[in-house]
Amino acid sequence: MSQTYLTTEELADRIKYDPRTIRNQLKDSVLLEGIHYFRPFGGRKILYVWEKIEADMFRAPSIDTLMTGLR
Repeated sequence: MSQTYLTTEELADRIKYDPRTIRNQLKDSVLLEGIHYFRPFGGRKILYVWEKIEADMFRAPSIDTLMTGLR
């Protein structure tokens, strides 16, 4: 199965978010290293896995997530 790897700017264009929002708010809270993104060759560059992100975007929120918003 082939995967689509995106830079932060390419991901921002696809999901209509500012690249800074991805870097500062989504990365490491919603987008997790090893699942949604990786650092090729252990470097600084980050590549996002589009298929993983797309699947999670359409996933219904869990009851725990919904309850957290009510507290």
